[in-house]
Amino acid sequence: MSGISGETGYAFVGLENLHNDIYPAIAAQQTSSLHQPGKVVLITGAGRGIGRAIALQYAYANVASIILCARTASQLDEVASAIKTINSDIRVNKYPIDVTSETAVAALAEDIAKKEDRLDILVNNAGYSARWTPIHLSEPSDWWRSFEVNLKGPYLLTRAFLPLLLKTAEKTGHVDVVNVASIGAHQVNAVASNYTMSKLAVCRLTENIDVGYKDKGVIAVSVNPGGVETELASQEIDILKPCKSS
Repeated sequence: MSGISGETGYAFVGLENLHNDIYPAIAAQQTSSLHQPGKVVLITGAGRGIGRAIALQYAYANVASIILCARTASQLDEVASAIKTINSDIRVNKYPIDVTSETAVAALAEDIAKKEDRLDILVNNAGYSARWTPIHLSEPSDWWRSFEVNLKGPYLLTRAFLPLLLKTAEKTGHVDVVNVASIGAHQVNAVASNYTMSKLAVCRLTENIDVGYKDKGVIAVSVNPGGVETELASQEIDILKPCKSS
């Protein structure tokens, strides 16, 4: 554990024990009990990194429909093609969208309600981190952007889709809201205040969603995906370098 500060949040497992890729217990192509036929899934931040991997795993899980949301249309095209290669029967809808736009999110929810008339799983994965720097050197609008994407985004998506989620839960028994959090939610970091605070906030948002709607069948969870070298992480987070896949 040499060199790993207790305040990073990594000390309790050690960098060498952090997962950085899909492993058999969570690989739908290897574990049939993970299959979820008939379900409709929406994923934000689906164009790359963790969001892309989530989308492909749902393809292996034989869901009925995957709704891909991200800012970059070309990335969505690539992920949609990869899904069809895995399972050509899956319906795929692509939406280039800014998750911080209330108008855009409302229009998305309206369109999905018309096209699918159900939503079983909402994955709020889109994320952002401002440049890692001490607070006195930070740029206010960029610092706040982390809260716009990491907190306001999941709030807007959940708010807009709750009517459809509740409607689906009445028929199926339960639906899921999955908010992708981070070990950063449990960190105190002198240069990453924007990221750690926004991820802590999304964990509390998740708890509030769950306590407010679980009796109606809406189950909300937040997930720490592990030490994954995504494009976002590799920009600033040197601590993740030992987690690179070989």
